[in-house]
Amino acid sequence: MIRHLFKLIWNKKRAHSLLLVEIWASFLVLFGLSSLIVYNVRNYREPLGFEYQNAWAISLNSNQDTVEVAEKIERVLQQLRDQPEVEAASRMSSNFPFSQSSMNNGVEYNKKNVLADFFSTDEHFAKTMVIPVLEGRWYRSADSVGKYTPVVINRKLKEGLFGDEKPLGKVIGERFKVIGVVNTFKSKGEFMADKPALFELLDVKTRWNDLLMVRVKPGTDAVFEAKMVKAITTMVTGWSVEVDHLTDSRKTTHNMTLVPVIIFLIVSGFLLINVALGLFGVLNLSIAKRRGEIGLRRALGATGTGISEQFISEIWVLATFALLIGLLFAVQFPLMNVFDIQAGIYLTAIAISIVVIYGIVTLCALFPSRLAARIQPAVALHEE
Repeated sequence: MIRHLFKLIWNKKRAHSLLLVEIWASFLVLFGLSSLIVYNVRNYREPLGFEYQNAWAISLNSNQDTVEVAEKIERVLQQLRDQPEVEAASRMSSNFPFSQSSMNNGVEYNKKNVLADFFSTDEHFAKTMVIPVLEGRWYRSADSVGKYTPVVINRKLKEGLFGDEKPLGKVIGERFKVIGVVNTFKSKGEFMADKPALFELLDVKTRWNDLLMVRVKPGTDAVFEAKMVKAITTMVTGWSVEVDHLTDSRKTTHNMTLVPVIIFLIVSGFLLINVALGLFGVLNLSIAKRRGEIGLRRALGATGTGISEQFISEIWVLATFALLIGLLFAVQFPLMNVFDIQAGIYLTAIAISIVVIYGIVTLCALFPSRLAARIQPAVALHEE
């Protein structure tokens, strides 16, 4: 049976070549789309590592003011902590969660070098962002006294530098001492991959760490925000103040991830529809041209189910040819570790793409194959 199907397809190789290319191209597009979706879904299922609800980022800009800038930032921070609507407040570098700013650098330990995201924060950052510490503790201001800068690392950086070794008390990068480990910290949102991260105790005397993170009580509205901004501008005349609600920043970050996926999904949908219409048309045309053959097979005893299965089997063999060619390209991605993505993501995407392609060609073949099964042998032979 299989040999007969191969022979039928080979005899009509010119008619099937375009469909072969279309199915191959559809598989590659589906593979790319599936890889993107599986990658983002896996990232989304991992914990974010902090709580963004009721958290505000307050950006301070001293503009032309150059006198005691760091001291003024600390006074503003203390004023915010005294507000009854504020549960916690912290000072950090400009790369706050969901922002477009980022800071990264290589960290070395025992000849292992890992690129990590750097965050300069004060001792209240873990409380403000509700970050649980898995090992050790979060740093305190008193830890700044000493030869090394205290740091807290996330689990990803711990695995990259230490493996199964205990990280607490170890010196990394010649000037950092690990005193704590947190789980994940996906600063760019749920769709971000879990990357190595390092938190270092900032120097309160520096003027460039001018961003304040504030956690307000649930239900705090724009009235307090306006009052807060007015109080800050009164304290530091000539400064500009900008408030970002992390819930809004999170939506913006998610849109930047989802829009390309949606566009890719629409393009893939149009391609698959065109392929499905092409398959449907070719099968209908094939049935019209092969009515005599179908009538003869029915006259020799072939059942309607057998005729239907033949047409479905033919399109499955054709799809298999196209998928084998497509697999030669797709398997290169996990083998060569393209884009530094786990091989399991690519393998899952390949499996999804194969199932979708077979599903589409089967659905396209069902109706034409049923039409072929209903052809009566006497009518078909009479027409011939």
